[in-house]
Amino acid sequence: MGDVHDRPPNRLVVTTVIRETPTSVSLTFARPRSDEFQYRPGQFLTLRIPSDECGAVARCYSLSSSPSTDDDLKVTVKRTRGGYASNWICDHVSVGTSIEVLPPAGTFTPRSYDDDLLMFAGGSGITPILSIVKSVLAEGSAKIVVVYANRGDEDVIFARDLDRLCRAYPDRLTVIHWLESLQGLPTPDLLAGLIWSFPATAAFLCGPAPFMAAVRDGLALTGFDQRRVYAEIFTSLSGDPFAVIPSPDNGSEPGDLVKCRVELDGRSYTLDWPRDVTLLDLLLHAGIDAPHACREGECGACACTVIEGEVAMDRSDVLDAEDIGNGVALGCQARPVTDEVTVTFQ
Repeated sequence: MGDVHDRPPNRLVVTTVIRETPTSVSLTFARPRSDEFQYRPGQFLTLRIPSDECGAVARCYSLSSSPSTDDDLKVTVKRTRGGYASNWICDHVSVGTSIEVLPPAGTFTPRSYDDDLLMFAGGSGITPILSIVKSVLAEGSAKIVVVYANRGDEDVIFARDLDRLCRAYPDRLTVIHWLESLQGLPTPDLLAGLIWSFPATAAFLCGPAPFMAAVRDGLALTGFDQRRVYAEIFTSLSGDPFAVIPSPDNGSEPGDLVKCRVELDGRSYTLDWPRDVTLLDLLLHAGIDAPHACREGECGACACTVIEGEVAMDRSDVLDAEDIGNGVALGCQARPVTDEVTVTFQ
C-alpha cells in the first residue's frame, strides 16, 4: 500500500457562501463520494488557507452540517480580530473557490443519540453543537437543552435554524439564549441554576475559554459527573498538517525498534516502531490512514488508547488527567517507552 501522503490533496470547491451574521459566514462544499469524507456530528475540517507571507496556514473549522440531514458539507467561520485565516475566508472566498481540505476529524461527538444532553455554546461555538443537535433529533430520542451565549442579538449565528428546530421538535429541544447585552456575563452560579433545572446524561461545551471555564464551574457546583463533560477546544495551528512527513529512519538498529500492534477500523496491524518516531508518522508511512488533523497535539483527532505497554508524549494539553490515567494518548505525540506497545483507535 502506498504512502497516504503520496495521494493527491483533497480540494473542495465552494458551492455556496452564506452570510450568517455581519461577522460570520458559512461555506458549503459538495460532499465527495470518497469514504474519507464520511463524518460524525461535531467533527471538523482542516482547511489550508493561502498566505503571501508563509505560503499557507492551516485552520480547523467545525462542520455545522449534519451527516443525518444534509447532503453537503458546511463549515461556519467567524471573523476574529487579527485572525488571518478567518478574515481571508470572510473577505475572499466566493462560489467556485477551491480549497485544500483534510478529511473530517475530531472526537467531539455523542456516544448515543438517545441520552439526554445539556449543550453550552458561546459565539461560533454553536457550530458543532448545531451539527450534533440536528443529528440527534433526526435519528435518536434524546431531549436536548442548548444554552447559547452571545454579546447581542446581531451576533446570534443560526437563529432561524434553531427556531425552526424548536418548532419542529417542541418536546425534545429547548434553546436558551443568553445575551450579554441584557443579562451580563454568564457566571457559574447562574449557570448552575439552569443546570439544576435540566438533568442530562452528558454535557457538551464549545466557545471562548472564559465561557467554558464558567460552564465547567457551574457543572461542578451541581455535582455533575466530570467524566461526562465533553469540550471542544481549538487553537491556531503553528505547523502545516498538509506537509509531507519525513520518512522514518529505515536504518534503525534492532534495539531501537519496538513491536507495535495497532487496532484501527476493525483491522489489526503489527509494525516495527523506531523509538524516535511518533505513532502517527509510523502509521501514515505504512499506508495506514489513521485519524489526524493538526499533527501538533492541539486537536485530539488522533487520540488512541494504549492497552499494553507505555508511551511518552511531547504534548498532552488537550487530554485531562483522567484521560491519561485511562491510557488515552495522542498518536501525533506518542513515542514508545516499552519494548512492546498495543494501541487501539476508537
